[in-house]
Amino acid sequence: MRPPGSYKIASRNRAFEAFLGAEARSERRTRKLLDSLRTQILEGSEGLRIRRVFTTPREVFRLELELPELGYQRTTLLDRDALDELLTADDVRAVVRRRLRLG
Repeated sequence: MRPPGSYKIASRNRAFEAFLGAEARSERRTRKLLDSLRTQILEGSEGLRIRRVFTTPREVFRLELELPELGYQRTTLLDRDALDELLTADDVRAVVRRRLRLG
């Protein structure tokens, strides 16, 4: 029996992940972030904006999603590689193109 007030935290690193290198943990976090963005884009977020914030020394984009059903706006900064990976799925690319044309 667990003592009161102790909760399992799902996003906490697991014991075996502590042995992974920083790059492997970073890739896992990036993959989870992109999967979450993909899901929210496909589920029908209303407002979608992608803007280039920086070009040098690294190209950085700001992705904004309005989620009225949850009552918030999600803002995420992505580099060019992460944005390209997000847009590799045809269904996501189609939704993004459609939303950006209408907006």
